[in-house]
Amino acid sequence: MSQPILVFDSGIGGLSVLAEIRKLLPHHDYCYLFDNARLPYGELEEQELISGCVALIDQVVERTHAAIVVVACNTASTVVLPALRATLSIPVVGVVPAIKPAAQLSKSKRIGLLATPGTVKRHYTYELISQFADDCHVELFGSSELVLMAEQKIATGQLDMARLTQVLSPIVEADLDVLVLGCTHFPMLRDELQQVLGKGVTLLDSGEAIAKRVKTLLAETKSEEQVQEDAHSNLLMQAFYTKAEISEGLATTLVDCGFSTLERITTINSNG
Repeated sequence: MSQPILVFDSGIGGLSVLAEIRKLLPHHDYCYLFDNARLPYGELEEQELISGCVALIDQVVERTHAAIVVVACNTASTVVLPALRATLSIPVVGVVPAIKPAAQLSKSKRIGLLATPGTVKRHYTYELISQFADDCHVELFGSSELVLMAEQKIATGQLDMARLTQVLSPIVEADLDVLVLGCTHFPMLRDELQQVLGKGVTLLDSGEAIAKRVKTLLAETKSEEQVQEDAHSNLLMQAFYTKAEISEGLATTLVDCGFSTLERITTINSNG
């Protein structure tokens, strides 16, 4: 494997980010690492989140010789990046909720952020709103249940639309014209979210912006000629997970995404 791009998330949400990166960089090897044993991250204490993520990512970077790490999880990005960057010598890209483009796009100046409870309550989120959406009325909605619903949809192909409608009812009542999907799991539910919220609400996520950032950073560390030399026809895609086992539906989804190996991984030292 030639210095893959390593994408990390708590579950399958990061696949939405990985898909955007692959559109821009189709000739790279990829590793997808998801810490589904500790899902959902929005419920974890900060120090537990930091130590577990750093230990896990560091182990896989060392094993795969990754060129770059993408933390495709909003909850982890708000707390883990400083510790991770202090540990690794390769570039680390985090996810930022798309507050800035949402504020620019909104005509009514009423926007919303749908994220995990952890992302919604963090000071970092309020700083983004203050910096980029000062002229907007911003509603915050926290849900860990939607993370699990996205996981269930991928694993089983089933989604409880009645329950989804209940969960989204406060957003429907908020009369927004732009909703930021502040968790990488939520683009997995984009069609269903749009169905419930209606065509009047524009859904925004950060996938495309992250992909552009990854391309820029890789170009800075490698010349275009070197990238072309590294490109090969037998692209390798490895997936690592932390739960004891994964469902047949999830395994099928990963194979359909192009992953040739699926492997369980555990940290040697969960305290980092």
